[in-house]
Parts: sequence; C-alpha cells; structure tokens
Amino acid sequence: MDGRTWLAERFEEHRPHLHAVAYRMLGSLGEADDAVQETWLRLSRTDVDGVDNLAAWLTTVVARVSLNTLRGRRRRREEPLDVRVPDPVVAPAGPDDPEYAAVLADSVGLALLVVLDTLTPAERLAFVLHDMFAVPFDEIAPMIDRSPTAARQLASRARRRVRGQVPRPDADLARQRQVVDAFLAAARHGDLDALVGVLHPDVVLRSDGGVARTRHTTVLTGARDVAAQAVTFGRFSPFARPAVINGSAGVVVTAAGRPLSVMAFTVSAGLIAEIDVIADPDRLARLDLASFTD
Repeated sequence: MDGRTWLAERFEEHRPHLHAVAYRMLGSLGEADDAVQETWLRLSRTDVDGVDNLAAWLTTVVARVSLNTLRGRRRRREEPLDVRVPDPVVAPAGPDDPEYAAVLADSVGLALLVVLDTLTPAERLAFVLHDMFAVPFDEIAPMIDRSPTAARQLASRARRRVRGQVPRPDADLARQRQVVDAFLAAARHGDLDALVGVLHPDVVLRSDGGVARTRHTTVLTGARDVAAQAVTFGRFSPFARPAVINGSAGVVVTAAGRPLSVMAFTVSAGLIAEIDVIADPDRLARLDLASFTD
C-alpha cells in the first residue's frame, strides 16, 4: 500500500467525525461537505510524519476552515432573510430504514442550530468544539487567537444562550411521533382547540420560504397564532410523510412527486415547543428526499 492510499484510508475513517464538526459549526450540509473536502486537500499536501495525533490535527483543520467560512459569511452579509432555518438531516421514519442510524449520528436538533447561528464565530467554535466534542480549551484557544481562559469564557457565554433559548427535546421518539400525529390530525380537521392543546404556550414557528418575493418567510410565537397558521396548512397535512429530522420526529410534505416542505418538530414535555419549516424550492431540491417522493 502506497503512502497516499494509506493516508486516504485514514482520512475516510475520520470523515464522519469531521462532517459532524463542520455541520455543527455551519448548519449547512453543502458548506460542511466543502469544509471536509478542503481538510482533505490540506492533509494531502502535509507531511504527516510530524503529526502525532491525526484525529486532533484533522479536527483543528476542519474547525479552522469552518471558522473562516463563518467569518466570510458575516462579512458578506448575504442573507437578507428574517429567518433562515439551517439545513436539515432527513431520513425515513424508523430504525429499519438504512438512513436512520446516520441521522441519529448527526442528531443535533434544528432548534439548537438556529440558536448557534446567533453566536459570534468565535463563540460558536468554542462551544461546539468543547461542549460537543470535548476538545480542551488549550487546543481551542490558538484557533481563535485567544487565551484558554478567554476561550472558556466564550463557550460559557454561548452555553448560557443555548440553555436559555433551546428547549430540551423529549428522548422518546415514538412519543414525539404521537404528538406530531395529533398536531397533523388537528390541522387536517381545522380543530383550533386541539391544536392549541398540543402546542406549548410559547411555541415558536419558523418558516423559511427563501428569498423570492413570492415566498413566505416568517416567525410566529404563541400557541394561538401558530395554531391559526397550522389550520391554513391543514389542506396539505394528508400529504405529510413521517420522517426523522436531525434525530427528532418530523414530516416531509409532498404532492405530485415533488417535495413542498420539510417540517421539524421539537417536542418537549409532551408539547410542541418549536416548529422549523423549510419551504424554499431551491433548498428542497438540494436535499436528498427521493425516498419521500417515489
């Protein structure tokens, strides 16, 4: 086996971990793929004889690449939307489906990714690497040109934001599904009271319809307002197919062989606390939803 083949095999062993880091940093599947590819290019140009810990080296590289992407995104300010729902990881709805395990491996919730989008790039890197991947602050600090103490403070500030804004999802996926099914049934029948009954009083609905003027992008809060919006969705509920979205219960709405929306639900304490919807046709086309449109 030549050196390049050996290096490529070692890289493939680490690819799932690297993609998980990049996805949590960026909230974009396409940008995460690009970050992992850039990491491979840098590895292929590096003399690894001087690398003592390849896993740590690769994690540092993919984190730096992702950090640069975040900083560039802020400089360009290219997202004019009031809300942008991060890219979902979508799979069919049961453990017998081959994609199910892969989704659970990337099961950071969309509600968490939305809050991570509000952090500064340095806060996000410190929180993601330390709290999600147990990277020591001594290793994080050089990536953001800070001291370990400052990196710890950044992660702490991000952690407080997350704890204050992200509801804790129920662990039982089957129970989540029951609550989502009850929501869909109530929407289908236009039962406003039943909808309010499955929604948390402070529920948040984010709907990302894209940038075109004819598309609807909005944020609603409160059970009554979200329930009223769900009633208007009711005519589409018969076309909702169960899905696992970032490890939680969700649906993919399809009609005439094409996806209309992806809906992710955060069920907390038996009630729907957040609903994140992607209805942007351009973004839906980039997702792998073939198993839902057959």
